[in-house]
Formats: sequence, C-alpha cells, structure tokens
Amino acid sequence: MDTAVRAGESLCREYENPWTIPNILSMARMGLAPVLGYLIVEENFSVALGVFVLAGVTDLLDGFIARNWANQKSALGSALDPLADKILISVLYVSLTCANLIPVPLTSMIILRDAALIAAVFYVRYKTLSPPRTLSRYFNPCYATAQLKPTFISKMNTAVQLILVAASLAAPVFNYVDSIYLQTLWCITAFTTVTSAYSYYHYGRKTVQVIKNK
Repeated sequence: MDTAVRAGESLCREYENPWTIPNILSMARMGLAPVLGYLIVEENFSVALGVFVLAGVTDLLDGFIARNWANQKSALGSALDPLADKILISVLYVSLTCANLIPVPLTSMIILRDAALIAAVFYVRYKTLSPPRTLSRYFNPCYATAQLKPTFISKMNTAVQLILVAASLAAPVFNYVDSIYLQTLWCITAFTTVTSAYSYYHYGRKTVQVIKNK
C-alpha cells in the first residue's frame, strides 16, 4: 500500500502542464517546417523568406516568455525548443540543397549531427523515466524527467546555421548566389557544426539535469 502511494506521489511530482505558450510556439515552428520546405522546392524564395522570419519570431518569443514568466518554463520546453530548431533546420537545409543553394556535404554533416542528438534525447528519456516504463508514459509530454542544457557553442552553432539559411534564402532574391561571402559562411557553419557536436561529446552529462523526486 505504502509503495503504491509513494509511486503515485512520484508520478505527480513528475507531471507538468505541457500546454504553455512557449511550447505551443515551438510546435508552431515545427508546423512551419514543411511549409518552408515546399516553398523552397517550388523556388518561391520571397515568400519562403517571409515565413522564415515568422518562424524566427516564434523562436525569440518562446525563449523570452520562458525566461520572464516562471509558470511558462517547463522541462518539456527545454527539449521541445531545440527539437523544433533541429526539425526546422533539417528541413530547410535539405530543401535548400535540393534548390542547389547549399552543398550536399554540409547538409549531410548537419543532418547526421542532429540525428545523433535526437537519438541521445530519446535515450536520456528512457533512462530517466521512473518505473513503470510504459510506452504511454514514455511518449506522454506531461511527465517531465530531465531538463536539457545546450552548450554555449551549440547555441552559437544554431545561430550560425540560421544566418546561413537566411542568407541562402535571400541569395536568389537579391542575386548573390555565387558570392564568396556565402561560400565562406558554408565553411564557418561546417566548423561550428563539428565543434558543437564535439562539445556535447565532451561535456556529456553536464548538458542533462535529471529531475529528481524528493
């Protein structure tokens, strides 16, 4: 009986409301990813640039709200925000590569890094979820088990990747597709991508804060 009560109390402490404004904005950003991909493949770069700016605004807003309103901050949001960024960036880079605006090796590097990080998130979720580890609890966003802390270089890498996306989207609109500056930005993005991947490998557990039951 006591064991059942303690288990119930443990679940309650893990439970949190997933429907915060930052989380909704992150999900909206995920929803914009296929829209952007379609616009880029169809070479509607002017509209795609506008939608990309809108996606950027949701990214700024969710971070601002989470930082300034304590009841809007959540463990789910610490994973959902970077996940939304990775989905958006992956779709954008694949689409821009299809449009011959970003080289294949750079996009492959970014996709491999993000796939490895997403796999790591799933592993951390499994290891930090208290028993019973059922599928319904594993995929239930209301049960918070860990909070992710991206490294500084990872934040810088996301910013550089998004700058390259913006520059690449604007290139056909403002006629600088073959610019040396754009090609230089490819090299910088490749460097920050590799460096950020190594930072997660190097710091490991320091980037994950397990929510402990008291």
